Amino acid sequence: MTTALEKIRVLDMSRVLAGPWAGQLLGDYGADVVKIERPGQGDDTRQWGPPWLGRESAYYLSTNRNKRSVTVDIGTSGGQRLIRELASGADVLLENFRVGTLARYNLDPAELMADNPRLIICSISAFGQQGSRADKPGYDAMIQAAGGLMSITGPPDSEAGGPQKVGVAIADIMAGMYATTAILAAITARTTTGRGQRIDVPLYDSQVAWLANQNMNYLVGNDVPRRMGTAHPNLVPYQAFATSDGDLILAVGNDRQFRQCMEIVGMPELGTDTLYANNAARITNRAKLTGLLQEHLRTNTTAFWLEAFAAGGVPAGPINDIGEVLSNAHARERELVRHLQNTAGDSVPTVSNPVAFGDTPVHYERAPPLLGEHTDEVLREWLGYSANRIAALRNDAVI
Repeated sequence: MTTALEKIRVLDMSRVLAGPWAGQLLGDYGADVVKIERPGQGDDTRQWGPPWLGRESAYYLSTNRNKRSVTVDIGTSGGQRLIRELASGADVLLENFRVGTLARYNLDPAELMADNPRLIICSISAFGQQGSRADKPGYDAMIQAAGGLMSITGPPDSEAGGPQKVGVAIADIMAGMYATTAILAAITARTTTGRGQRIDVPLYDSQVAWLANQNMNYLVGNDVPRRMGTAHPNLVPYQAFATSDGDLILAVGNDRQFRQCMEIVGMPELGTDTLYANNAARITNRAKLTGLLQEHLRTNTTAFWLEAFAAGGVPAGPINDIGEVLSNAHARERELVRHLQNTAGDSVPTVSNPVAFGDTPVHYERAPPLLGEHTDEVLREWLGYSANRIAALRNDAVI
């Protein structure tokens, strides 16, 4: 069956997470993604274990599905020449080296695009390709901190704990998502202009951009957002509460839901009380309302309250751990976990892409590749190299 990006070739020169996440998404949508790796070592994350599956780390396996691995030493003139040849036939080149690194290896993006005017080059970096911080390195945790996310994540100042980072490298992942949408937009633009273009995706700018309503809370209200634990800055009640045997989260989004919530917990009079009757009033009186709710919710179990809220149409849910999420009945129904066989004979679990296309489905063709396992195959297919020429490159330690 046809995939959305069936005829698109992607040269993925990125490593770790932000770039590989974008490459994996493009591969899921059907692009032929060739992952360029350093001979003998490969992507740094191959060594980021335990846990391991065979020789590969779980971290590496999480972000390199639907790719082919080619090893090239770009520190050699032969390796640089090989990358230029591969780029001349690619639609997209994805990279997240320090700014200026490609040029230092005689792979200046402007020259690559002059050789292939249809080439789209997407560069992911810490702070962008220009500016006073352009040459600075950056990793997810420091971007979460410097980009404002940690200032709104964690318990409030009145409680112990301090600023917290999100439990996954979300700054990297979101930069990868922005990169993916930008690449798809550039592919669409190329159908009109006939030209590729350079795309600059900074982790820092991406982190700032997706703070969404918290950005606007500051820009419109002129109050700096603070850490609030699980509470929502613009909705009440919208947070976690303890029950008699655990926790749940309430997500009340309008006044009707609030009135129904109060009926269910046995405080119907609060649904029309002027202190709480609309969301603005509830925000003003947040502490008193949430305190009353907490008292009532502690009187029964999580299962009891979730059943009652569901029957009454009030959004509420359990706080599941990842083991529960990936193994419960809903996970099986939705096929959230799939298994792909790699060439080493390992059955590699992978979490499904959440997108469901009607006509061009996501495909799950390749497990994350072993280091360099597709080098000969890609050089034959993309460049028409003979076995002798490939052997010569290997003999010269180019591949």
